[in-house]
Amino acid sequence: MLVLAPLARAAALESRAERLRDSLRQVLAATTVGDARDAYAAIRRASPGGLGQVDEQDVLDEPTVTLLDAMRLAADRDSIAREYATAYQTTFEAGAPALERGRGEGLEWDDAIVETFLTLLAAHEDTHIARRAGASFASDVTGEARDVLAAGGVRTAGGRRALEAFDRRLRDERGRTNPGTTADLTAAAVFVVLAGGGWTRRGGGGHAAAG
Repeated sequence: MLVLAPLARAAALESRAERLRDSLRQVLAATTVGDARDAYAAIRRASPGGLGQVDEQDVLDEPTVTLLDAMRLAADRDSIAREYATAYQTTFEAGAPALERGRGEGLEWDDAIVETFLTLLAAHEDTHIARRAGASFASDVTGEARDVLAAGGVRTAGGRRALEAFDRRLRDERGRTNPGTTADLTAAAVFVVLAGGGWTRRGGGGHAAAG
């Protein structure tokens, strides 16, 4: 997964959780044109829908800049690219804190992860949905995620009913309405929390999200 590879490399280089983001910045800064070439090839092989074409550093072309610079060029239209460009701002400052908060307040892992997913989706439109189904639909999905959280989300019976209905509405045989980018960001948040020892505690003061 494109969003997890730099985190895994950063964690391999730095065992201290409080230094993970600093290590990540170094990993991102060290990316090369070859890394961009490999990433482009992987994206083409995965063939995600709705990519379209851009004038500069399109994935169908041969890259001439580093992977980090390519991601910076795409940051305004893709949430994963924005993570690269901001040293994973959403992951460290929103996703991981939300997950640790849920665990600290007594949620089991499954529920805490779902709540983190909803929190991220309610805060930002999913760029995978925007590419596949359009910006208007992506905006509607974000609004519905907010409604589910307002109803209680995983914490109340009414919230769970709203969540189940929301899940049904997002199912599409062609995957156009799949919030895949938000799922990737949620996975990154899980990685950061686990890297900080989150599997052994509920919450823990958020040190895994430091940096």
